[in-house]
Amino acid sequence: MKFRATPIPGAFVIEAEPLRDDRGFFARTFSRDAFLDRGLALCTEQGSMSWNEHRGTLRGMHWQRAPHEEAKLVTCARGAMYDVLLDVRDDSPTWGLWSVFVLRGDRPSSLYVPPGVAHGFQTLVDDTLVLYQMSAPYVEECSVGVRHDDPTFAITWPIADAIVSERDKNLPLTTRRFSCAS
Repeated sequence: MKFRATPIPGAFVIEAEPLRDDRGFFARTFSRDAFLDRGLALCTEQGSMSWNEHRGTLRGMHWQRAPHEEAKLVTCARGAMYDVLLDVRDDSPTWGLWSVFVLRGDRPSSLYVPPGVAHGFQTLVDDTLVLYQMSAPYVEECSVGVRHDDPTFAITWPIADAIVSERDKNLPLTTRRFSCAS
C-alpha cells in the first residue's frame, strides 16, 4: 500500500498495489501496522456501504462531532465517484479548504478521512457502490453536516443536476463552531 498525503493535513489517498495474474488481482486494502506507523486511527469499529443507483447522486457533507468524532476509510468498490474532503476543524490552519479525489472501482484505492473533516461525494456513473470503514461507532446526535452548496466553501461539483436527499438539502449553512450536545 502507498500512502499519498493530500492538501488537507492528516488525509491520505491509499493506493493498493495489486498483484495481478490471469485470474485478476489481489491487493491489501488495510494494514493495522501501516496505519499505526503513520499515527492514523484504526478504521475497524464499524463498516457500512452505500449503493447509488444513479449517476449524479450526491451525499454530503457529513462528519461526526466530538466527543464522538470518527476517521473514515472510503473505498469505491464499483463505479466511480467524485470524492470531496472539507476541513471544518476549528483549530486547523486549512479550515475551509476542500480537496477532490476521483475514486473508481476498477482502480483499487481508498481515501482516509481524518476526524473532524467533512466528507461527501457525487457519483460519476450509475450503479456505484461505496464502502466505509469507521474508527468509532455512529452517534446520531453528533452526526452533522453542512450543505454541499454552502457558498462559504463554494465546492465545485461535476454534475449540475444532482440527486440530493431532503436531509442533505436541509443541512445548515456553515457556522464557524461545531460542537456536540452529548
